[in-house]
Amino acid sequence: MGNLPSRLGQTGLEQRGRCQAQVARRTTESGLIGDWLKWAVVVALVAVGVVGNWYYGDYSLLIRALALVAIAAVAGYVASRTERGQRVITLGREARAEIRRVVWPTRQEATQTTAIVLILILIFSAILWGLDSLLSWFVQMVIG
Repeated sequence: MGNLPSRLGQTGLEQRGRCQAQVARRTTESGLIGDWLKWAVVVALVAVGVVGNWYYGDYSLLIRALALVAIAAVAGYVASRTERGQRVITLGREARAEIRRVVWPTRQEATQTTAIVLILILIFSAILWGLDSLLSWFVQMVIG
């Protein structure tokens, strides 16, 4: 019965799909509004931290620093509850998992590679110094 044409020429599935799309759009719009409100709270918290640090400049630096850390923690928490914040958290988790899969060189490999790089730097430095000296001598011969 859901596939029978309705009076508007649409099947029940088409109507249901359109309704689901409208609900999804409303949910996305309300999510965007919620995210904008959360970002406004984050900006307000940062502003309170900056102004408060300036206004209470006569107080101990330790107290102001602890207050700023607390405000930053609350702002970070609010930001992490947004869609973009969730994506950043997911990116961090994926990066951490990827770093765990990296095969790091042993101490011997790192030492040998460093030694090779330093030797090549010395060789190319000597080559460039020699070319610079030769060209300087040539220019002095031409100029007089």
